[in-house]
Amino acid sequence: MSHSKKPDVNPMGEEIKPKKRKEETLEKEKHKQDSEHKKAQEKETEHKKEKETEIRQEEPSGKEESQEEELKTQYLRLAADFANYKKRSEKERSDIHAFANEKLVAKLLEVLDNFDRALVQGETDKNPVWEGMALIYKQFFGILEGAGLEEIQALGQPFDPEFHEALMMDSSTDQESGTVTEVFQKGYMLHKKVIRPTRVKVAQ
Repeated sequence: MSHSKKPDVNPMGEEIKPKKRKEETLEKEKHKQDSEHKKAQEKETEHKKEKETEIRQEEPSGKEESQEEELKTQYLRLAADFANYKKRSEKERSDIHAFANEKLVAKLLEVLDNFDRALVQGETDKNPVWEGMALIYKQFFGILEGAGLEEIQALGQPFDPEFHEALMMDSSTDQESGTVTEVFQKGYMLHKKVIRPTRVKVAQ
């Protein structure tokens, strides 16, 4: 008994002719190739994107460089401001410490003035009392000097309005005009700051 080969049929049950079968096979092969080609393109595209991402990460853009430079500038400015603030604070603390006793020292100048007057009046006698006063004056002034007090030199010096206060003009002297010819009241500085100018007479 012979068996005849059943013809190929499509899903619809229709017989597939050899020519048509060949065309379908070619079409499937082409579809497969197109699909593989498409996948290869997609893979290549994805690889390119990954490369571009890596490059962007390794090499910052111009915008990122600009932001980095701006942040660096801000940091340097803040650092400079802080350094200046620190210097100002230190100077203020130093000034507070240096001039904390300015009012007290200014009041004590009246005591020095009284000592000066008493010593000038009793200088001709120079008795033990005068010598005792001179010793106390020297000790007292030494303490004030240690606190930063300094007498302003004036007699025979050119008049300087920053350190001297002119009370009178002297027309009877042969000294050069503008020279201090007499001191009425001593002037003082505390840590190089004038706390009382020297009151003087100045050659006309």
